[in-house]
Amino acid sequence: MNFKLLITRFSIIVFAMAFILPVFLKQAFGQSTPEKKEFLTVCIGFYNVENLFDTINSPGINDVEFTPEGPNRWNSARYFEKLENLSEVIEKMGQELTPDGPAVLGVSEVENRAVLVDLARRERIKDRNYQVVHHTGPDRRGIDVAFLYQPKYFTYISSKPYRTVVPGRDDFRTRDQLLVTGELLGERMHFIVAHWPSRSGGEKASRPLRIAAADIARGIIDSIQAAEPGAKVFFMGDLNDDPTDRSVRRHLRASSNPDRLRENELFNPFFDLYRKGIGSLAYRDSWNLFDQILLTPALVGGDYQQFRFFRAEVFNRPFMRQPSGRFQGYPFRSYGGGVYLGGYSDHFPTYVFLIREKR
Repeated sequence: MNFKLLITRFSIIVFAMAFILPVFLKQAFGQSTPEKKEFLTVCIGFYNVENLFDTINSPGINDVEFTPEGPNRWNSARYFEKLENLSEVIEKMGQELTPDGPAVLGVSEVENRAVLVDLARRERIKDRNYQVVHHTGPDRRGIDVAFLYQPKYFTYISSKPYRTVVPGRDDFRTRDQLLVTGELLGERMHFIVAHWPSRSGGEKASRPLRIAAADIARGIIDSIQAAEPGAKVFFMGDLNDDPTDRSVRRHLRASSNPDRLRENELFNPFFDLYRKGIGSLAYRDSWNLFDQILLTPALVGGDYQQFRFFRAEVFNRPFMRQPSGRFQGYPFRSYGGGVYLGGYSDHFPTYVFLIREKR
């Protein structure tokens, strides 16, 4: 190759990098000035832990399946193995950007407060001192949503459960949607944790149940924003619907475009992951992304003097996947086909990172 031509091409590459790198920094961190800035990263997570029951047969709850005498032979050894497995996942979530893992963690499919206290005491995560917010809901199986938080990051103010009521279905009972309000390192924030009705009976037949749940969630968010303009609200949960489904896009008013976000919309950072084929659970050789975390506009864009959304992830590391067999690569769950497998959950957890400039 001609030497002068080589020098010319090299000069063009250097010039291009000199232009592209500041633009990248500006897009990633909201600034392009040459001085070095330090950022604080916080992880906000959600995890469907799949049937975290104790071993006691509780009156009024259909939990006999998860007792020593029940069909699953759910005993203390299996219970504590489940806790250990879940604590391993929680320990490692988000550590690529923060050693403390999730500052707050919404959870679903827990039987009661006691199982969460047991989970928080596992050796792997006990130093984080997770505190529990839980309200007993009306679900016939006795599974609820709940909220864990590290006091190092989050100061609890209040919580309130909201019942999911379906018009014309007075007999319908499902999980509450839990609102938790507090301060994340001095910034007031609201977290709604949900586990919407399942697709039992078929997606189309059960769709009105999830739409009803979405309308209730949207009403909670609207009420918060009316009382507190510019409120920072996270909506997280196992929605039993994907980011593209009507309940999420139309009834929650969730948008995939953070640059054109209206005040009455939510930003759904999991839309693009779903479009790329990334899911949080698998069924019949296809992936769904039911486990989502959505944010109000106050958490998207702007400068980084306050916490802003940075990145979304599905936590699907190899140790959490079925290692072999027909369901290889699926989430490695506790039971499969009525057989005890000793895994983690049938869902992968999800999380988002927030960043702000260090003060």
